Amino acid sequence: MRSWLVLVGLALWAQVPRGHADPAPPVASAGARLAQADAIRTKDHARFVEMLGELHRDAAGLGKSEKWYLRYLDGWEANYEGLYPEAEAIVRDVIAHADDATLSTRATAMLMNNLGEQGKYAEAYAIATRAAETLPAVTDPFARFVLLANLSQMLTFAGQPELGLKYADMMLKATPAGQSPCQAMVQQVTALEGSRQLTSRSPQLLNTIDICKADRQPIFANTMALILVDRLFEEHKPVDALATIQRIKPAIQASQYFPHIISLASQRAQIYEQMGNAAEARKAALETIAMGHPGDVNEALRFGYRVLYSIEKAQGHYASALNYYEHYVVQDQGYLRDANVRNVAYEAARQHFLAEKLETEGLSKENRILRLQQAFDGKAVEASRLYIVMMSLVLLSIIFWMVRIKRSQLRFKGLSSCDGLTGIFHHQHFMSESERALRALEKRAGDGCLVFLDLDDFKQVNDTHGHAVGDAVLKHAVAIFKGHLRKGDLLGRLGGEEFGMLLMDTPRLQGTLAAERIRLALAASPLVMDEVVVSFSASIGLASTDMTGYDLQSLCRASDAALYRAKRMGRNRVVIDSLGDETTAVSTTPRTA
Repeated sequence: MRSWLVLVGLALWAQVPRGHADPAPPVASAGARLAQADAIRTKDHARFVEMLGELHRDAAGLGKSEKWYLRYLDGWEANYEGLYPEAEAIVRDVIAHADDATLSTRATAMLMNNLGEQGKYAEAYAIATRAAETLPAVTDPFARFVLLANLSQMLTFAGQPELGLKYADMMLKATPAGQSPCQAMVQQVTALEGSRQLTSRSPQLLNTIDICKADRQPIFANTMALILVDRLFEEHKPVDALATIQRIKPAIQASQYFPHIISLASQRAQIYEQMGNAAEARKAALETIAMGHPGDVNEALRFGYRVLYSIEKAQGHYASALNYYEHYVVQDQGYLRDANVRNVAYEAARQHFLAEKLETEGLSKENRILRLQQAFDGKAVEASRLYIVMMSLVLLSIIFWMVRIKRSQLRFKGLSSCDGLTGIFHHQHFMSESERALRALEKRAGDGCLVFLDLDDFKQVNDTHGHAVGDAVLKHAVAIFKGHLRKGDLLGRLGGEEFGMLLMDTPRLQGTLAAERIRLALAASPLVMDEVVVSFSASIGLASTDMTGYDLQSLCRASDAALYRAKRMGRNRVVIDSLGDETTAVSTTPRTA
């Protein structure tokens, strides 16, 4: 999703000051001046910077708590300017030494955001996991609001939009008195965008834009407007999307918020391409590329290079097209790596926290047992107590065996429908579930793509490295598949090294792009095991309901034919069945090294 570019740093803005959201009249009190500066950070950033300088000039007259408040605002400004290491040091200093619990909580929330900006996802999600556990103990309304905002964003970007939406709903309910619901509604829309539930007519999106405009929050309003442009583009409404861009362009230029500026250029390039205006698309794409910095990897550059590659290829400028394609691959793989790292970091942090919690609980139980033993050694066990203990043991035994029986039932149920090696659907269950899903798609006239994928030269992997490594390659490939499939998509092992995927609510072009990303991810993610690097690739065949219909057997024949055509054409490529029969297929990607 585009959210990582457009929504980056949004939680940074959700730092509610102590006081009304509108700036108060000038007052002599240092504490009130700090609160006033805090209140206008996003509405009048230039004035905020001026006030920050004035407060530093008067720093000698500030109290201890006011100096830490000023230090916190310095960290916020450094984070806003992209000076992430400097901001991190300041925020850690505030957390370690400030005696204001609310200020420390706000600083902790900012640190989560800062670490995420620097790609330090492991620590960022470790802090987020612990913060979620301590959330019930946070009673200050302002601190709770800020913490919920950052938790919502961090979980959404970790590939957990359902949890992100949960915290966004909590954030809306916890909005302090006198505060606009704009920021909480933005987090809700962010989570809905992450779970692909938005359309250009979604009332959540449109209402949020209106409310944020009324609250004079241009950053948030522009962010929501850019998401609206995305929805219009994906719904093939380029005229409406372009009109929306022209309407919000002055506000974005006035804000000078870099992620919005580069995103706007990238969206224009894609829209003009969709409209068939190659000249304007090329101009906007070049404008996007010119804004990038050396080493940048983001969605805007990825789309910019992709548009330039398509235009140059269509015009027969193959050398230039190849150059842009190489840049596009770098951006695409960098984006995929970043997304995978975020997801892995979140899971690792969650598992580590659970392990620590279980260990602590285990030690507590051991201590309780020791105390009981000492009590029993000091006196004779009374008959009534022995009876109670015996009954408790019987009850625990019954519960224990009931739990074991239930776990066995669940395990056998899973084994009956899943492949024993990879844990995904086996052939028969995948086919039955796909047939059921296709019937549901047909009833609501939805689109779907059936993808057959076969690992290239897999026998050579087994012959060279042994079957244990071959099994590890299969598990590694399945992990990559899961990272690119949505919650409603189906995945199954058809046999050996062949897999099937049913992409729900996915038109043919979108399905082809998804298959190509999976192919690139497999080629770019070799298995490293016992100091041995095993590279592998896949051939992919795709059939879509818009060409073949909803009959599973027809889709299987079409996908199978496309897969074998990919094998015959040299492997490591995606081929689609363009006419819905077994005799025609079109290669969608060139052979890569």
